[in-house]
Amino acid sequence: MIMMPLGPQLIRAMQIDTHQFGLLLSSYTFTAAASGLLAATYVDRFDRRKLMLTLYGLFMAATLCCGLAQGYATLLAARAMAGAFGGVLGALVQTMVADVIPFERRGQAMGTVMAAFSLSTVAGVPAGLFLANHTGSLGWRAPFFFIVLLSAGFFAIGYRLLPSLTSHLERRAGGGVLRQIIAVAREPDHLIAYAFVALLMLGGFTVIPFVALYYTTNVGMSEQFITVIYLCGGAATFFTSRLIGRLADRHGKLPVFRMVALASLLPLLVTTHLVPIPWWLVLINSTMFFVLVPGRMIPGMAMVTAAAQPHVRGTFMSLTSSVQMMSSGLASLLAGMIISRAPSGQILHYDLVGYLAAASALGAVWLASRLRGARLGNDLHKGAAAGAKPAAPQAD
Repeated sequence: MIMMPLGPQLIRAMQIDTHQFGLLLSSYTFTAAASGLLAATYVDRFDRRKLMLTLYGLFMAATLCCGLAQGYATLLAARAMAGAFGGVLGALVQTMVADVIPFERRGQAMGTVMAAFSLSTVAGVPAGLFLANHTGSLGWRAPFFFIVLLSAGFFAIGYRLLPSLTSHLERRAGGGVLRQIIAVAREPDHLIAYAFVALLMLGGFTVIPFVALYYTTNVGMSEQFITVIYLCGGAATFFTSRLIGRLADRHGKLPVFRMVALASLLPLLVTTHLVPIPWWLVLINSTMFFVLVPGRMIPGMAMVTAAAQPHVRGTFMSLTSSVQMMSSGLASLLAGMIISRAPSGQILHYDLVGYLAAASALGAVWLASRLRGARLGNDLHKGAAAGAKPAAPQAD
């Protein structure tokens, strides 16, 4: 998230092109994908709390290295190192949520997690852009130092408040690690979940990395206005994320996912076809984009977490995170290959990127009904409609 709004500054300061910027973004996701595969060998073998705090500390160190980077190559390496730890953290958060929250209430729980992400957008991105624009020689480095300081405080809070989660250790299957990973990876329900996540990532991260750059070069928005866009979008999603989660728990995760995913196509395609228009129209569309494009992840990931048995959920979510990061990295690279810069500096072929993202989102809508979480949700809602209390599922 921090790299995307800094795109115009980084391209200017480091004298790089859009392809190199796409690689800078995807370096994080590719190493996160690789570390997700590695994490599958150990994530279900430790107390979730201890693992979370260890990885978070390493992520802080890597982020500090980003701020200290002396050029493009060193920043690329530091971002790759941050991805190695950050990618596993994301999977571990979702695993811990799924461990302690039953499926019937997991939509709201995922919405709360997404609301926290929105809060970081509301406060963090504008603050980061402000620091980058108003700290003199520090420039683009300032947001990374700010993240390190903020993370140190959250680390202390997590150390004090996070509970120990070890119930998965009691049910861990025996046998070789590699054999267990292969068994988890090739489970049919898991394969469907991996494909679903990949389509979701392609449906968003082909467009998202270049939004700030497109707004400044093609739509005529100032870099200061990008701060307003992130502020309004993040503020809106802070409230709508929890609303979408509650709707998913009440009306079913599959129908709510379909509704949000189809609605997201409008701001997505408008964004990739924008021409210079009044600022308030840009703000309305960008806020809709913030609400709907990430919003489809809330019911989507709630269904995905239900695909695995609890004792292998950490392994499954690590593999899912690997697929998620690899797909988003490929999406950024693919978009960077499709778009180009005109002599005037404008972005070309962004409309083609929008069509690709829309097609991927439609593919995810089609595949969603085949997820185990969708079938489980249908069973729960049928039982509730019949007036019977649904039985607790074996794998929730």
